[in-house]
Amino acid sequence: MSEIQRQVLNKVPEVTAAFWVIKILSTTVGETGADYLAVNVGLGAAVTATLTAGLLAAVLALQVRERRYVPWTYWSTVVLVSVVGTQVTDILTDKLGVSLFVSTGVFAAALAAVFALWYATERTLSIHAIVTRRREAFYWLAILLTFALGTAAGDPATEALGLGFNLGVVIFGTILAALALAWRLGANPVTTFWLAYIVTRPLGASLGDLLSQAREYGGLGFGTASTSLAFFAVIVALVTSLSLVSGRPGEPAGQRRA
Repeated sequence: MSEIQRQVLNKVPEVTAAFWVIKILSTTVGETGADYLAVNVGLGAAVTATLTAGLLAAVLALQVRERRYVPWTYWSTVVLVSVVGTQVTDILTDKLGVSLFVSTGVFAAALAAVFALWYATERTLSIHAIVTRRREAFYWLAILLTFALGTAAGDPATEALGLGFNLGVVIFGTILAALALAWRLGANPVTTFWLAYIVTRPLGASLGDLLSQAREYGGLGFGTASTSLAFFAVIVALVTSLSLVSGRPGEPAGQRRA
């Protein structure tokens, strides 16, 4: 496949600062949005999980049908994967009584197995070579597991270990910055990308909880609705900007190798 074909068909955006900002905000919206539907609207966890899983299936079908990276479709899928991945872990913990430490080990092993099969089949884990349906299937399965793993690994840090929302934001933000520095200094880009993708989930969740939770619980008390709407507005603005750039004639979305 020629380089021009790769640029046209690759289904993943360029990994820039905007990518990570939208990713973190998407995680926060997924966390607070699901809480709002389940608690404030009164749908409950089961109905919310069913509704969001159905929406994910519909949007993912649209994403798979696209022949290139389309910002609105891609990021809608990420937001819904964030919600569903989080709910998978929450259901295992809250409904089935599975320990978060057990969930962390299971999801870590599952993600490692997906990466191993992906590499054995395709001989690459590069996110800038998502040019076939099979690679895209591996990609989204890995994304789902990173959200589930990030939830399972992050919740014990912020809850069981008593870090709190403020310290959680600081710690996970520091880890993300360290991964960015390691990448700058020559660390493997594929490894640092996927580690960063996992860390952004607890970072976004801690940030969402810090802003939305009541003051007596250590939050700032803005509420889930206000937090979700504010972050969603920023996502819309950023994705609109990316859509305008990627839609210019003769200007395919740039891809940085990883």
